[in-house]
Amino acid sequence: MTKARIGVIGGSGLYQMEGLTDIQEMKVSTPFGEPSDVITVGTLSGEMVAFLPRHGRGHRLMPSELPVRANIYALKSLGVEWIISVSAVGSMKEEIAPLDMVIPDQLFDRTRIRPSTFFGRGIVAHVAFAEPFCNVLSGLLYRASLNAGARAHQGGTYLCMEGPQFSTKGESLIYRQWGVDVIGMTAIPEAKLAREAEICYAILACVTDYDCWHEAHEAVTVEMVVANLHKNVDTAKRIIAAVVPQIPHERTCACARALENAIMTRPELIPAETKAELSLFIGKYLK
Repeated sequence: MTKARIGVIGGSGLYQMEGLTDIQEMKVSTPFGEPSDVITVGTLSGEMVAFLPRHGRGHRLMPSELPVRANIYALKSLGVEWIISVSAVGSMKEEIAPLDMVIPDQLFDRTRIRPSTFFGRGIVAHVAFAEPFCNVLSGLLYRASLNAGARAHQGGTYLCMEGPQFSTKGESLIYRQWGVDVIGMTAIPEAKLAREAEICYAILACVTDYDCWHEAHEAVTVEMVVANLHKNVDTAKRIIAAVVPQIPHERTCACARALENAIMTRPELIPAETKAELSLFIGKYLK
């Protein structure tokens, strides 16, 4: 099976990755079902990259329907150690304008019905999640955004809502009081599952609107989001192409050993079936 150490998850508007050469389409099965779509593996800027459209080609899956465990598992099985997640977001602050890029460093979880762990079924693990994004990859994305000519913001809190409906004005105003920077629907559980899989994960957030709190701007609509996504997508692709060759081959961040002291269950008590399903993640710790 072809391996790639870098993965890109394309959000709304980014369903294919131009610039990939020597392309292979990989249909990957996992213990958690089928991923959102086939994974395209190819060469980009001299590196092997695995690209997965988060919502499926043609945008067939709602945020709450995404098979995120299958997506992360499939990328891990292809050798992915770094994931660049492209995500459409709304801005919760005046200074973060539509068409800006944000590389958040914090998360606030407002989802309700999404499986957010690989564990359970006889095994318990508690990974550290105080810093939900990889600092190394986030820094690379920020610098590449500036070099691409984008108005970029380093850091900030991404509030992940359940969706698929956009916010009410009351919700939007309360979120602003909480001090969050952007709002989206897909960072959770991706970031949590990537950490459990010991994958370095960072978000390139493409701002499409001011949510519905801004009195001087019309309420967010699908038409507005899609129009701004199309304007942002070329910039996002340039940023990704610039970042890929800069990603280190050696990982020294804590993401790479997130499970090292996280598994609480005594090895002899873990059911054989569960141990087999999760061997991709836990095999090096349970001899």
